[in-house]
Amino acid sequence: MLSQIVARYPVAAAVVLLICSNAFMTLAWYGHLKHTKSPLVIAILASWGIAFFEYCFQVPANRVGYTALSLTQLKILQEVITLVVFTVFALLVFGQVPKWNYLVSYALIVGAVYFAFRA
Repeated sequence: MLSQIVARYPVAAAVVLLICSNAFMTLAWYGHLKHTKSPLVIAILASWGIAFFEYCFQVPANRVGYTALSLTQLKILQEVITLVVFTVFALLVFGQVPKWNYLVSYALIVGAVYFAFRA
Protein backbone atom coordinates (compact mmCIF):
# COMPACT_ATOMS: atom_id res chain seq x y z
CA MET A 1 0.00 0.00 0.00
CA LEU A 2 2.74 2.46 0.96
CA SER A 3 4.73 1.67 -2.17
CA GLN A 4 1.63 2.39 -4.28
CA ILE A 5 1.21 5.80 -2.64
CA VAL A 6 4.91 6.59 -3.15
CA ALA A 7 4.71 5.50 -6.81
CA ARG A 8 1.60 7.58 -7.40
CA TYR A 9 2.74 10.70 -5.51
CA PRO A 10 6.55 10.71 -5.66
CA VAL A 11 6.94 14.45 -5.05
CA ALA A 12 4.65 14.40 -2.01
CA ALA A 13 6.47 11.33 -0.68
CA ALA A 14 9.82 13.04 -1.21
CA VAL A 15 8.60 16.14 0.63
CA VAL A 16 7.44 14.10 3.64
CA LEU A 17 10.71 12.16 3.73
CA LEU A 18 12.72 15.36 3.38
CA ILE A 19 10.84 16.96 6.25
CA CYS A 20 11.66 13.97 8.45
CA SER A 21 15.27 13.97 7.28
CA ASN A 22 15.67 17.68 7.93
CA ALA A 23 14.14 17.42 11.38
CA PHE A 24 16.89 14.94 12.32
CA MET A 25 19.55 16.97 10.51
CA THR A 26 18.61 20.18 12.28
CA LEU A 27 18.58 18.42 15.64
CA ALA A 28 22.00 16.87 14.92
CA TRP A 29 23.54 20.15 13.75
CA TYR A 30 22.03 22.56 16.27
CA GLY A 31 20.47 20.62 19.15
CA HIS A 32 23.76 20.36 21.02
CA LEU A 33 23.88 24.15 21.29
CA LYS A 34 21.34 23.87 24.11
CA HIS A 35 23.98 21.94 26.06
CA THR A 36 27.22 23.84 25.50
CA LYS A 37 28.61 22.76 28.88
CA SER A 38 28.77 19.12 27.71
CA PRO A 39 32.10 17.91 26.35
CA LEU A 40 32.51 18.44 22.61
CA VAL A 41 33.15 14.75 22.01
CA ILE A 42 29.72 13.94 23.48
CA ALA A 43 28.10 16.49 21.15
CA ILE A 44 29.92 15.00 18.16
CA LEU A 45 28.98 11.42 18.99
CA ALA A 46 25.36 12.35 19.71
CA SER A 47 25.17 14.30 16.44
CA TRP A 48 26.57 11.35 14.48
CA GLY A 49 24.00 9.08 16.08
CA ILE A 50 21.17 11.43 15.16
CA ALA A 51 22.57 11.92 11.64
CA PHE A 52 22.16 8.19 10.99
CA PHE A 53 18.39 8.68 11.12
CA GLU A 54 18.67 11.71 8.87
CA TYR A 55 20.22 9.52 6.19
CA CYS A 56 17.58 6.85 6.69
CA PHE A 57 15.08 9.42 5.39
CA GLN A 58 17.33 11.45 3.06
CA VAL A 59 18.45 8.61 0.81
CA PRO A 60 14.92 7.33 0.08
CA ALA A 61 13.69 10.91 -0.33
CA ASN A 62 16.28 11.50 -3.04
CA ARG A 63 15.59 8.19 -4.73
CA VAL A 64 11.84 8.79 -4.80
CA GLY A 65 12.09 12.48 -5.65
CA TYR A 66 14.48 11.86 -8.52
CA THR A 67 11.81 9.79 -10.28
CA ALA A 68 9.71 12.93 -10.78
CA LEU A 69 12.09 15.88 -10.37
CA SER A 70 15.37 16.93 -11.89
CA LEU A 71 18.41 16.81 -9.64
CA THR A 72 18.43 20.60 -9.39
CA GLN A 73 14.74 20.77 -8.55
CA LEU A 74 15.25 18.14 -5.87
CA LYS A 75 18.11 20.11 -4.32
CA ILE A 76 16.21 23.40 -4.35
CA LEU A 77 13.19 21.70 -2.78
CA GLN A 78 15.45 20.24 -0.09
CA GLU A 79 16.94 23.67 0.68
CA VAL A 80 13.52 25.26 1.13
CA ILE A 81 12.42 22.44 3.41
CA THR A 82 15.65 22.85 5.38
CA LEU A 83 14.92 26.53 5.96
CA VAL A 84 11.34 25.90 7.02
CA VAL A 85 12.32 23.11 9.41
CA PHE A 86 15.19 25.19 10.79
CA THR A 87 12.94 28.20 11.33
CA VAL A 88 10.39 26.13 13.25
CA PHE A 89 13.21 24.51 15.27
CA ALA A 90 14.83 27.87 16.08
CA LEU A 91 11.47 29.22 17.22
CA LEU A 92 10.37 26.22 19.29
CA VAL A 93 13.71 25.16 20.78
CA PHE A 94 15.62 28.45 21.04
CA GLY A 95 12.74 30.95 21.06
CA GLN A 96 14.27 32.86 18.13
CA VAL A 97 11.58 34.71 16.23
CA PRO A 98 12.46 35.35 12.57
CA LYS A 99 13.34 38.97 11.84
CA TRP A 100 11.91 40.82 8.87
CA ASN A 101 15.13 40.52 6.87
CA TYR A 102 15.10 36.74 7.33
CA LEU A 103 11.56 36.64 5.97
CA VAL A 104 12.62 38.71 2.95
CA SER A 105 15.50 36.28 2.40
CA TYR A 106 13.08 33.36 2.54
CA ALA A 107 10.78 35.08 0.06
CA LEU A 108 13.68 35.41 -2.37
CA ILE A 109 14.42 31.71 -1.98
CA VAL A 110 10.77 30.91 -2.68
CA GLY A 111 11.23 32.97 -5.85
CA ALA A 112 14.16 30.73 -6.77
CA VAL A 113 11.94 27.69 -6.29
CA TYR A 114 9.32 29.22 -8.57
CA PHE A 115 11.84 29.67 -11.36
CA ALA A 116 13.43 26.24 -10.84
CA PHE A 117 10.05 24.51 -11.19
CA ARG A 118 8.89 26.63 -14.11
CA ALA A 119 8.66 24.79 -17.42
